[in-house]
Amino acid sequence: QVQLAESGGGLVQAGGSLRLSCVGSGSTSSIRTMGWYRQTPGKQREMVATISTNGTTNYADSVKGRFTISRDNAKNTVVLQMNSLKPEDTAVYYCNAVRLVFGRRMNDAWGQGTQVTVSS
Repeated sequence: QVQLAESGGGLVQAGGSLRLSCVGSGSTSSIRTMGWYRQTPGKQREMVATISTNGTTNYADSVKGRFTISRDNAKNTVVLQMNSLKPEDTAVYYCNAVRLVFGRRMNDAWGQGTQVTVSS
C-alpha cells in the first residue's frame, strides 16, 4: 500500500501562485508515474499534470505555460507549482501515483485532496 499526503492548497487571488506538495509513504518502490488531478462539484476528475520516473511531463491544455510539475524520486515527492491562477482553476486537487508490482499495475494511490480557491 502507498499513502499520499498533500499540502499547500488555499485561497489566492486571480493572477497569484500556489505550490502543492505530495509525499508518498509505505510501499513507495511500487510508485511509477505521479501526477495531479482536480475535481469540481458535478464534474469528473480531470488530469492536470503527470510526470514519469524519468521526468517526462504531460499537462492539460488549460494549464500549459502556467503550471509546472516536478518530482524528487529519492524523497517520493511531487510538486505542482501553479502560477497565473484563474478562477476556473478552483477545485479540489488530488495527488495520484501509478503503481506497478512485478510489472503488474496495481490500484492507483490517491491523496485525500486539497482545496484550491482562486478569487476574481
